[in-house]
Amino acid sequence: MKTLMIVLSLLVAAPSFAQTPPAPGVVVTPAELQSFPLSVEALGNARSNEAIEIRPVISATLMSVHFDEGEYVQAGTVLAELENTEPWSELAAARANLAESEAQYGRLSQLYKTNVVAQSELAEITARREADQAAVAAAEARLAHTVIKAPFSGRLGLRRVSAGSLVGPDTVITTLDDTDRIKLDFDVPEVYLSLLQSGLSVSARSAAYPERVFRGEVTSVDTRVDPVSRTITVRSRLDNEERLLRPGMFLAVSLLRQDLQALMVPEQAIVPERSQQYVWVVDDDDMAQLRPVQTGRRRPGQVEILGGLSAGDRVIVEGTQKARSGEVVRILDAAS
Repeated sequence: MKTLMIVLSLLVAAPSFAQTPPAPGVVVTPAELQSFPLSVEALGNARSNEAIEIRPVISATLMSVHFDEGEYVQAGTVLAELENTEPWSELAAARANLAESEAQYGRLSQLYKTNVVAQSELAEITARREADQAAVAAAEARLAHTVIKAPFSGRLGLRRVSAGSLVGPDTVITTLDDTDRIKLDFDVPEVYLSLLQSGLSVSARSAAYPERVFRGEVTSVDTRVDPVSRTITVRSRLDNEERLLRPGMFLAVSLLRQDLQALMVPEQAIVPERSQQYVWVVDDDDMAQLRPVQTGRRRPGQVEILGGLSAGDRVIVEGTQKARSGEVVRILDAAS
């Protein structure tokens, strides 16, 4: 019995060889705000700043053409004239009727002041005078339609008709394009929508002029995203004083915005799981936590974080497979 008690006391006094496993070692790095300029490559179509097809408003015989093909004209320049005999006759008749009603109105107005004519007679001649005034205005408008003018300054296209032709609203006489500035429309993925704004710098190149770079800026962004392609149309304007660019040309576009700061983490910190992206974050007590994040643009070795992290948060870049949510980790130097 005494021997048994000695053995038990020795076992109690013996040191325990069971030890708690050490915390897993990981390498962390802080999420940092860095300069990350926006650079988007796209393909765009050139459009005239203003462009129309010159058509007559009325049907009539084309009497004369006053322009040359490819000519640059100022706003208001007479381009063509239509046969105007009938409009002139209508205007002359309308003016004669107006003159008669004006004379009658003046005479009855004087008589009305002396109570010689009734108010109803004066009201009748007043209505007739106003109707004749409207008839004159309508006749003048029809006569004005026989003279076709350039609505804005620009360059004329090919002449499509000849003098003596019967033309109408469906007849294209020529085209007019304002190409001093060119509109350039191109599509950008919707992921860049929050970064798009007027004033962004744009450079474009054309296969017709491989050595030239045409520069401009974004003027507007469409209000709708295409539900099929998930892109949004951006419109820019390029200077074209040398008139090298033509409407319809195909251009390679580069959109650049320099003043952008982005929250960046190393690419190896991202833990994908199905359609969601996660990172392991280590708090001040060295406890690991798996946190969902929204990622954005990428560049070699780095990923932009749009949500889920703040600048300075420590993320695990090596040892992510060892981390467990809610458990303490051991911070190692990257060199080790």
